[in-house]
Amino acid sequence: MTKRFHGSCTTILVGKDATIDGSTMIARNEDGPGPLNPEKFIVVNPEEQPKHYKSVLSPAEMDLPDNPLRYTSTPDASGATGIWAAAGINAENVAMTATETITTNARILGVDPLTDEGIGEEDFVVITLPYVHSAREGVQRLGALLEKYGTYETNGICFSDKDEVWYFESIAGHHWAAIRIPDDAYVIAPNRFNIDQFDFDSDDTLYSADLPELIDTYHLNPDRNQVNLRHIFGSATIKDSRYNNPRAWYGQKYFNPEIENSPFDQDLPFICRTSKKISVEDVKWVLSSHYQNTVYDAYGTLGTEAEKKLLRPIGINRNQELHILQIRNDVPAEIAGIHWLAFGPNTFNAVVPFYANVKDTPENYKNTTLDLDPNNIYWLSNILALIGDSDFDLYEDEENIFEQNTVAECRHLQIEADQAYAEQPDIQAYLEAINNQMATRYQKNANKLLGQMLAFGEPKMKLQFQLHD
Repeated sequence: MTKRFHGSCTTILVGKDATIDGSTMIARNEDGPGPLNPEKFIVVNPEEQPKHYKSVLSPAEMDLPDNPLRYTSTPDASGATGIWAAAGINAENVAMTATETITTNARILGVDPLTDEGIGEEDFVVITLPYVHSAREGVQRLGALLEKYGTYETNGICFSDKDEVWYFESIAGHHWAAIRIPDDAYVIAPNRFNIDQFDFDSDDTLYSADLPELIDTYHLNPDRNQVNLRHIFGSATIKDSRYNNPRAWYGQKYFNPEIENSPFDQDLPFICRTSKKISVEDVKWVLSSHYQNTVYDAYGTLGTEAEKKLLRPIGINRNQELHILQIRNDVPAEIAGIHWLAFGPNTFNAVVPFYANVKDTPENYKNTTLDLDPNNIYWLSNILALIGDSDFDLYEDEENIFEQNTVAECRHLQIEADQAYAEQPDIQAYLEAINNQMATRYQKNANKLLGQMLAFGEPKMKLQFQLHD
């Protein structure tokens, strides 16, 4: 059996009435087992989708439906351990991100053990996203697949369309539960079981048919007067208090600064609401954050060295890519799906709003090499991160300017394209050209930032002497 690696991602979901523009958003940091795991950004056209699928990390295999939809994807560049498509938006403007690795407990694993024969993160996007026409249908298809094949790991998965946002959690070997996020709410989900209050009689929940019976039969509910799935199926460990809960705490602190909570709280809420309308920039900021203005900031001056290392940051050296999958409601369907994307550690990159209604992606995002090549955005972003981390105070301001300017320039291209696309004889070719312009802007600005870093950093090198020849 090929060795399996568990990611350590952070997920944000936002309903359409909670966003600044009425769009839905699902977003995730894809974090790898180590700092470098090259990723690429591609489109899978219907003729490229397999008819028969076989996992690499398990014996699972299946025939797939013969009518796949086109979809965007951010798979591993290697493919040695499977596809790991991670996230995408399909031709029907349904978005999916998979997965957020989550925790469970010995009680449920004793009842329904994980199975080495099952499916997992490697597989989920490829076998689900091309075949669904709504977020709810995505939940139902993945749930049926998990019940049939089982899984060897527990995960959180998100689906969205222009109206609904759903969060799905696998529960042990063959069980699952999902909840629709209220339109006026947001969620921040780290690597723990996240769903708390759950109503089995609601139209806004879906679950394995026998899940209520399972809870009763095996006495899994520790609460007397509520159904809290995190209490029933999840964990509340010391690791959670340092690795998982702080990420939810800091994101909630950003959106709701009026609420006083502790980063060590095991019962931070799942569904949250804020008076602030949430933007893409807000989501990116949270997913790049490292507990700024607290004693836990690795780059900060407020805490002791022990405090700076106490909590796992959100933006981390193991960020491989960040996606914000946005389905807009204020534009026609042809341009509604936006696959915002950034490669590398998020503290030192910027997201680009790529149109999803395309048949191909920009060369510098698509053709990521396994060996370093600064012409690939994946590798260029990681170079910037390594230099930026070496002296954060020296480079922080220039990085912030780079990010703001890049996003602003890409947003301007997007506004122009939104206004002009309908006049184009080939809409997809036009959107591909706009995506290429955005990718070129990113590379130009990133190279400029690299030059600034060299200019600022080289005078501070230790290999210097005050006398000159």
